[in-house]
Amino acid sequence: MRTNAKLGRFRLVLRTSLGFAALGLGSSVCGSGVVALLLFLQGLPREIGDRGWILGVTSAGMVTLSLLVGTLWTAWLQRRTAIWFVLGRPPTKAEARRALRLPIDMATVSGTLWLIGTVVLGALAWTFGSGMDAVGMALTVGLGGLTTVGLTYLAAEWIARPVMTLALDVAPPKDKLPVTVLTRLILTWALASGVPFLGVLLVASPPDLGTGDHTTSLIVLSVIGLVVGAFGTALLARGVATPLHRLRIALDRIARGGTDVSVDVDDSSEIGMLQTSVNDLAAGLREQERMRDLFGRHVGADVARHALEYGASLSGDVREVTALFVDVVDSTALAYHTPPEELVGKLNRLFTSVVEAVTARGGLLNKFQGDAALCIFGAPTRLADSATSALSAARAIRDAVREAGELDLGIGVASGPVFAGQLGTSSRFEYSVIGDAVNEAARLTEIAKGAPGRILASDPVIAAAVESEQAFWSPRGELELRGRQEATLMWGDEEDA
Repeated sequence: MRTNAKLGRFRLVLRTSLGFAALGLGSSVCGSGVVALLLFLQGLPREIGDRGWILGVTSAGMVTLSLLVGTLWTAWLQRRTAIWFVLGRPPTKAEARRALRLPIDMATVSGTLWLIGTVVLGALAWTFGSGMDAVGMALTVGLGGLTTVGLTYLAAEWIARPVMTLALDVAPPKDKLPVTVLTRLILTWALASGVPFLGVLLVASPPDLGTGDHTTSLIVLSVIGLVVGAFGTALLARGVATPLHRLRIALDRIARGGTDVSVDVDDSSEIGMLQTSVNDLAAGLREQERMRDLFGRHVGADVARHALEYGASLSGDVREVTALFVDVVDSTALAYHTPPEELVGKLNRLFTSVVEAVTARGGLLNKFQGDAALCIFGAPTRLADSATSALSAARAIRDAVREAGELDLGIGVASGPVFAGQLGTSSRFEYSVIGDAVNEAARLTEIAKGAPGRILASDPVIAAAVESEQAFWSPRGELELRGRQEATLMWGDEEDA
């Protein structure tokens, strides 16, 4: 795996390096060739005579020198970028900000060298020819330089995508952008229309700047405009359409509920800001989902859904519910003789059985109370038969705990009207159920700890259950529970018999 990663890294570095080398060589050679062709077609300079070889040698020397100087100059400006990119380490913020200037630096270097060439060749044309020759030479070389600089910038942005992606990961685009989409549009317009049309205007308008065939020059300028415009527009379209396509796919996934979405930020313009915003949106949704999950784990999925639906208000209503209370037998002695971490492990396994049995039957584990648990059937989600669900859950919990053989417990089941809702203050509250049924279930649990089957249910619960569930239960006598003034008819399952 590591070898494949290194090989992929090597290929990326090699492809990017070769791309920059081809860009530097191709832009200089092609730009110089086009300028030489236009000068030849226009017959510039007109009065140089047999000294044309001086101009040719000077031009060739300047192109060669520009390649060397441009390469060294750009390498010096971006020397730190080359180091961290080749080594594969993350850049610092200062290094990332410098890397984001790579297209600008390349365009600046190219523009400076073309400006020097324009001045030198214009001066030679003036020396060996006339003032009009100097003007024609300067304008022709200058327009060729503008075209080359524009294409260099757009192509450098495309080639530098791998570098920009790593840099923008450290220094994402903010309010102050090194480049904007408007800048690219203006530059593309200049390449596709502005510079070629300006060249046509200079050739077709008086005074004549050359003795050549203007018709051929105009045709060549038109062809150059079409080719350069198509290439520049293709670079612009690729630089805008490709990231927007990825953003559309990412937003579609987010709209379908996906939060594991990440878009590579590889653009330093407004598009990069949009890429960053989509990543921030996905990260925010992931955080909300994490908080929702944690909230649901703390209070129960049904309570979390109820709170999200009705908001954070101290409100509730009276519900007919069935309460199921579970408590460990002789927990004080158990805590005294059992190491804390071992006791916690046993309790967690107990509560796992409780949660599985209650949740599977539509109930809610309302709260843990040390080594006890209160479960509710009928709130906040209404159930068609809360009594049957609670009785079935009680038997399932008892059977699972007995099978594990780690703890002994008592279970009490009672039903009746309770208040179910948010209880507390505006700054701190929890979902609670308050009513006699809860108290009755807790009292039955204490007695159930000594019953053979370890489960006792009140008569209303049995009466409300379906016949198939009632068959598991039989009466166990009446008892006046602590805090109540009426005797409770208790029922136990058949294991009590």
